Order: sequence, then C-alpha cells, then structure tokens
Amino acid sequence: MSDTAVCPVCPHHCILPEGSLGRCRARVNKNGKVVSANYGKITSIALDPIEKKPLAFFHPGSMILSVGSYGCNLSCPFCQNYDIASVGEEHFADLRTASPEKLLEIACDTIPEGNIGIAYTYNEALVGYEFVRDTAKLIHEEGMLNVLVTNGNACKEILEEILPSMDAMNIDLKCFTEDGYKKLGGELQTVMQFIETSHEKCHIEITSLIVPGLNDSPEEMEEEAEWIASLDPEIPLHITRYFPRYKYREAPTDIDLMRNLKTLAERHLKHVLLGNV
Repeated sequence: MSDTAVCPVCPHHCILPEGSLGRCRARVNKNGKVVSANYGKITSIALDPIEKKPLAFFHPGSMILSVGSYGCNLSCPFCQNYDIASVGEEHFADLRTASPEKLLEIACDTIPEGNIGIAYTYNEALVGYEFVRDTAKLIHEEGMLNVLVTNGNACKEILEEILPSMDAMNIDLKCFTEDGYKKLGGELQTVMQFIETSHEKCHIEITSLIVPGLNDSPEEMEEEAEWIASLDPEIPLHITRYFPRYKYREAPTDIDLMRNLKTLAERHLKHVLLGNV
C-alpha cells in the first residue's frame, strides 16, 4: 500500500509521502491523509480598519480582527508578506497558538473597539482552510462577520467548505494571462472560477497589484475589467501600486500609468480605486 497522499486544496495537487510538507509549507501527509500543518498557529493578529483588507464597500468605518498564519501556494517574487507566506513553521522561534474558541473570545472582547468579526489574512488563509472553516462557523453563530483575503488559487471543493460562513472577500487577481500565472505558480482559470462562484454567495472586491513587466499593459487591464464587468459592473476593483519587495527590484509602478489603467477600467466598472499612490 502506498504511503503517498494527494493534497486537494489547490491546482498543484502535491503528491506527498508520509510526513512530507506540500509546496505551501502548511500542509502535511499525516497517516495517509493531507491535513493542515498550521492549524491554530498564529503569526499575526491585529485589529484593523476594514479598509485595509482592502474592502471599501463592506461596513466602511468599522474595525475587524485580522488573523494570519504561515504558508502560501503561490511564489510571487514581489510578495509583500514573504516573511510569513514563503516560509514554514521552522522559521518561527515563538509561534502562538489559538483554538477557534479562543479567537472567538478575542473577537468578542474587541467588540467595544468597533470590531465586527474576523478577517483571515496576511498569509494565504486557504492553505489552512480547516481552521478558517471551524473558526468562521463559531463567529457566525455569535452573530459576527467573516472576511477572507485570498489569492483565489483554490479548488472548488475547498471554496465550498468555507463559503457558507463567509460574508465578504477580497480576492487577488494577480494578472489576466495564463502565462503570467504560471510564473507565479497559479492558474488563471482556477482564480476566475473562484471569483465567479464567490460573487454568487457573498460580497467580493478584487485587488490587482500592478507589477512592471507582469500585468501593466493597458490591453490586459481592459480585458480584466471587461471580464469582471461581465459578472457584475458593481464589483469594486482595487488597482494598487507595486513597490520593490522580496526578490523583485523593479522601480515602483509609474503613477501616470496607474491613473491611465484606472481610466481604462472605468470604461467597464463603476467602482475602481487606486491604492498605494
């Protein structure tokens, strides 16, 4: 009998021998089943304005408890949170742990400070979707809200596990070509399906970080905005400015280009916002 198991979370479908970690560094073959290795392991927790997620049209002016772990199933050389997204547990000398019940308690304790729920963010939350699912159910039972910040590079079955408890999402649309996604270790079609399915069930906003040489052509932005509008022209699109980070040393995105891309997107979408400018 083979001791390997296939991870179901994303299109990589890592084939893992017993005890081995997947590409995301956050899933492991344990007793012949691939499970979360980062369940309840917290690298970051903070009470943030909801606009930082970014969500511009979901309970504006409120606060939300942002929680992150470690690991990611993409390999973006310009990652803004690479110090937790591109590493495994061994990177952290003092990793905090918290059960879903404990996070619910913290969330409730911060209601007087304006907190409306929990945002699963900072790293790619869905590589540990079991913790998101279990915590989100408790948050809903308490009458609070759940927000997911994700790259959307996850299989439909995983999305269906967490979607019933999600109230809003910000989904990264890294670029709008399959070749671009291949460079990052993802699949455009998977992300497009994730966006389409999520839009049917909860509030979504989309973020595209404009990275020189990856997704900064006017033609690509026009195609992206046109596709989003085909789902719903009311879906907000955040066009954000890249700055050098991690392994990427290109100059920051030209501001005039950013404004031009915003104008192009506004031909199709009613809510286009510039970020990091």
